[in-house]
Amino acid sequence: MKKPTFRRFLQEFSSFLLFFITIGFVVSCCMTLFLNVLADQMGIEYTSDNIAGAAKITFLNVIIITVLFKTADFIRRRIMVDRPVKLITDAAEKIMNGDFSVRVSPMHGSGMEGFNQIGESINAMAEELSGVETLRTDFIANVSHEMKTPLTVMQNYGRLLQSDGLTDAQRMEYAGAITDASHRLADMMTNILKLNRLENQQVYPNLTVYDLGEQLCECLLQYESVWESKNIEIETDIAEEVLVSADAELLMLVWNNLLSNAFKFTDKGGKVTLTLTADQTYATVQVSDTGCGMSAEVGAHIFEKFYQGDTSRATQGNGLGLALVKRVIDITEGEIGVRSTPGVGTTFAVKIRRAEDELEKAR
Repeated sequence: MKKPTFRRFLQEFSSFLLFFITIGFVVSCCMTLFLNVLADQMGIEYTSDNIAGAAKITFLNVIIITVLFKTADFIRRRIMVDRPVKLITDAAEKIMNGDFSVRVSPMHGSGMEGFNQIGESINAMAEELSGVETLRTDFIANVSHEMKTPLTVMQNYGRLLQSDGLTDAQRMEYAGAITDASHRLADMMTNILKLNRLENQQVYPNLTVYDLGEQLCECLLQYESVWESKNIEIETDIAEEVLVSADAELLMLVWNNLLSNAFKFTDKGGKVTLTLTADQTYATVQVSDTGCGMSAEVGAHIFEKFYQGDTSRATQGNGLGLALVKRVIDITEGEIGVRSTPGVGTTFAVKIRRAEDELEKAR
């Protein structure tokens, strides 16, 4: 609460004076009218002494009434205005100072509805800011941790390369490890930038109508060397002429991440299945593998940034791929789901609306 100042004193005095003049004017008019009517009806004549006495009494009454009303108004403002305003401003100041745990308690009494609405808005803002602060802290911690691993690898192998008496094979091995770590670091930075642009709405979908089946085939063929090296069986069931209206580049991110994960978590001799089906409204893409699978607890967190359910394969990724996938699907107003059984495999299903022109033809 602000301390009293001379300017505030003048404001209070001006308010009192204005209130006094108003009440004095109203009371004087009422008394004059009353006395005139009384004199006309009863034939009374007022002397100057009578009028002077009545004026003094009226003046005293006006002062008493003004003081009583101003006192009542002062108490009312203290209880119904100043107190809730102080609670709200104190909470706002704590939030500005970084304390997002503060909450404005509900205020009871007549006329508190508006203040309670402000308090609820401040509580919602504080809760949202608290969540954002937690995410920011976790994000910084995760980025620092993820960057530390490849940097440590690069530093260690860099020292080894400085050793004397290394064979050409050893130098190639150490240089390859440094290159792989630098690629992982670069990929992580690229994915962080992509995710940041997607989350801040800096990417606006460039909608085009194209054949989804052709895009899926092109994406799958990029992993031919991977499935051949691991002797993975490929099964496809892709419907023809399924047109979608979407951003092809953004959806390519989705298919690349899902297929990359499928091949990464499928052991040698396993199987990866890619299917595309369509109904009158949606095109559904399913990517299945016979990998290690995951528990329900892991499945509940896989779309979170930097979350890696299988730490044994953590060196092959940075936990950002599925966060990117989820954000892209949200932007394209699609749906994504996952089914998984530990030791059996995992299936991701993505639903995207078909192109409007194709829907009209279907109707």
